[in-house]
Amino acid sequence: MIELRNVSKTVMSGGEPLTILHPLTLKIPRSRFLSIVGPSGSGKSTLLGLIAGLDAPTSGEVLIDDIDITRLDEDALARLRGEKVGFVFQFFHLIPSLTAHENIAVPMEIAGTADACRRADSLLEEVGLSGRGHHYPSQLSGGEQQRVALARALANNPPIVLADEPTGNLDSANGRHILDLLRGINRTRGTTIVLVTHDAELAAMATDQLVLRDGCVVTDRLAPWRS
Repeated sequence: MIELRNVSKTVMSGGEPLTILHPLTLKIPRSRFLSIVGPSGSGKSTLLGLIAGLDAPTSGEVLIDDIDITRLDEDALARLRGEKVGFVFQFFHLIPSLTAHENIAVPMEIAGTADACRRADSLLEEVGLSGRGHHYPSQLSGGEQQRVALARALANNPPIVLADEPTGNLDSANGRHILDLLRGINRTRGTTIVLVTHDAELAAMATDQLVLRDGCVVTDRLAPWRS
C-alpha cells in the first residue's frame, strides 16, 4: 500500500513561499490503477515525485508498505526503490549504447538476478518486442522505446510502477498502446500503477482517478478507499 498523510510541498520563489501541493491525505491499496490528472503546474508530477521518494515533502509522511520513506537515508531509500518501485518517464531514458535487451537486463544484473538474460527475453515478449531485442534505441520508434522502458521498469518485478507522462512523446495510437500495456500489467500481475498525465481521456482508462488544480484535489473517484 501507498499512503500519504497530510503531505504538502512548498518552495521559495522570489523570496516568497509558493505552495505547489496543498496538504493531502491519500491511501492507494495494492493492485489499484490510479491516474493523477491536471493541467501543467497543478502539482501532479510533484505528487508522483513525493510518492517515489525523489523529493521530500515540506510536511507530512509518505509510507510504502508501512515504511515511512521520509525517514530513510539515501542508501535505504535507494534499496527500497530498487525492490518495490519501477519507473517509466516521458523521455524513455534508455542507455543509447546498449541494445533493448541489454537495457532491460542491466537492472537485473545489478541486483544479482541469476536468470537476467532469460527474464529480459520474457519481458520483451510481454511488451510485444520479442524480435527487437538486438536493436539499439536509435533504431527503435518512440513507441518501441517506451515499451522497452516499460519492460525495464518491470525488470525486478516491483509491486509498484510509477509512470510520469509516459505517453507525452507519443502519437495517440502508441499512447493508447502504452496505456493498454499498463492496464494489462495491473490486471495480470496485480501491480499497483500510479500514472501522471495531462490527458483526461487516457486518465479515464484507469480504475481510479485524482484530478489536481493549483496543488489541490478538485475531483476524485477514490471514495470507496480514500481516508
